[in-house]
Amino acid sequence: MKITNHTQKLTTITTVGLVSKPNDNTLVSYVQEIEMALRKHGVKLLIEEKSAQCLGYAGVSFEQMCAQSDFLISLGGDGTLISLCRRSFMFHKPVLGIHAGQLGFLTDIQTDEISHFIEDLFVGNYRIDTRMMLEVSLHRNDKIEKVVAFNDIVLSRSKISHMSNIKAYVDGQHFNAYYGDGLIVSTPTGSTAYNLSAGGPVVFPLTEALILTPICPHSLTQRPLVLPVDFEVSFESDGDTMIIVDGQDTYSMHDIDLVSVRIAAKGAALIHSLDRDYFEILKKKLHWGNV
Repeated sequence: MKITNHTQKLTTITTVGLVSKPNDNTLVSYVQEIEMALRKHGVKLLIEEKSAQCLGYAGVSFEQMCAQSDFLISLGGDGTLISLCRRSFMFHKPVLGIHAGQLGFLTDIQTDEISHFIEDLFVGNYRIDTRMMLEVSLHRNDKIEKVVAFNDIVLSRSKISHMSNIKAYVDGQHFNAYYGDGLIVSTPTGSTAYNLSAGGPVVFPLTEALILTPICPHSLTQRPLVLPVDFEVSFESDGDTMIIVDGQDTYSMHDIDLVSVRIAAKGAALIHSLDRDYFEILKKKLHWGNV
């Protein structure tokens, strides 16, 4: 993969969809600015119905918004963008993140840059990065439920008084058992999230890799592991273990026989400014190089 090759562009821009941070009506002025900037180019803005209700707009269903839009806007923090990428996965629409949240590793367009960047969009001054996502298969009673993850899935103990005992397999072959607070399976994009807090490595986001990081393991010999995406990893555990997908969806291992994780067939396409520099973001957000 040539990580410096960003040739993908939007072929047409006639309709744009928007989802905002839940229950935050302070974002109205930014939505108005987005709508005005798009209208200058004859572009229609569709707002997802729950966001529209909060902002005082007429809205459309999420599915209708995704189906009719050429790209989608996430107005909020990284959590809003991650949720939008997961929910819109089957529509494969590029997503632009406008930062109106806290830390902001993913949403690099600031609110004071909205009008300027939308002008850049119409003259091709942007790039689209494709971030790998995870396909998570939950096996129960000969049935499989599939969900996608943008950052990570976490297998975690459900009670503070118990430890998780997780059997891990690579392509069906048992290779490890994790005994402790749990295990994180992260994408490179998610490497700066929970994975980083648990002592896992920072991995350049356009890398294709699976990152396995134990959480407070009972054995000090357990260490993070980075695998190529050709592998499928799977896990068995007891009912005291929970499965948490991107910090947004939770499942219990009580009724799940096996959890398998592999790279999803398609990734999430994120629209970025040409000025975005990942290493500058690391330096700023993580305070690297400060003396």
